[in-house]
Amino acid sequence: MKILVTGGAGFIGSAVVRHIIANTADEVVNVDKLTYAGNLESLASVADDPRYRFEQVDIVDRAALADVFFRHRPDAVMHLAAESHVDRSIDGPAAFIETNIIGTYTLLEVARAYWNELGDSGRERFRFHHVSSDEVYGDLDGQKGLFSEQTPYAPSSPYSASKASSDHLVRAWQRTYGLPTLMTNCSNNYGPYHFPEKLVPLMILNALEGKPLPVYGKGEQVRDWLYVEDHARALYTVLTHGEIAETYNIGGHNEKRNIDVVHAICELVDEMRPASYGLTRPASSLITFVADRPGHDLRYAIDAGKIERELGWAPEETFESGLRKTVAWYLDNLDWCRRVQDGSYRGERLGARA
Repeated sequence: MKILVTGGAGFIGSAVVRHIIANTADEVVNVDKLTYAGNLESLASVADDPRYRFEQVDIVDRAALADVFFRHRPDAVMHLAAESHVDRSIDGPAAFIETNIIGTYTLLEVARAYWNELGDSGRERFRFHHVSSDEVYGDLDGQKGLFSEQTPYAPSSPYSASKASSDHLVRAWQRTYGLPTLMTNCSNNYGPYHFPEKLVPLMILNALEGKPLPVYGKGEQVRDWLYVEDHARALYTVLTHGEIAETYNIGGHNEKRNIDVVHAICELVDEMRPASYGLTRPASSLITFVADRPGHDLRYAIDAGKIERELGWAPEETFESGLRKTVAWYLDNLDWCRRVQDGSYRGERLGARA
């Protein structure tokens, strides 16, 4: 197949691109606007592969997007382009409405027009896979219960509301126009190449530098954690084997309180940090509790039984094994981290060719 991946320079998107190029014979067209979260250095390992192409295009730009479809003739779309940081959505929701709702609408319309012009075999083969979040479900009451594919939507933040809106658009385009769509909703991802403002990389890098480790409230919020490479495998599995019009929840079976995640990171940093850092006190001494986020959901937990039963996918990493790999990756790739932190990564456009 030739797969058009939107947001392929982001954290999850780049993992998907790397997975496809490394493990399949498929071609990838990476369509990314390259906002602050898009980093082509995360794709350096595939940038020179003849099966990879990059197009710097904003998904709200209908004409540019239609041109990409016309020139590359994809067999499938994996839609991961999104504004995704909850704090940023609270401070400035407009970008989330623009990208997550208007951008998804534009992509659906371009994909629909393209699909309608394909021959019978092309129409039968085409797939549009929309990648979403468990945050569209709101939060769970108490310590029991799981999000299923039938859980009603109850988004709490501008980010999750915009993702819920995009999910509804995708379902409507399938129901009304027959566009062959699939959808996935995943739990919290972590792993290599994660933008340093997110919880896991922020704690790793701050601990290495002896900076405060800010934790919202008392850190009692519970999340299900999924290693990003497990997620990439799941997404490709859904694209290639999922049933049209179906939704699949993807989770890691790793419910953890935020404070416990931070303590686990601290222990690994203490164990793995080179002696040259010269920090003598334990990293956990840097934990600092800060005012909680407005509307902060308390607990998310995913029932991933459907994708496991029907498609045979299951996570390979436990939280402990995945977190150890993640901390080790950041220790081995501090130059990548520093280039993100100082902004210099935005000065290069690796693999940018049509």
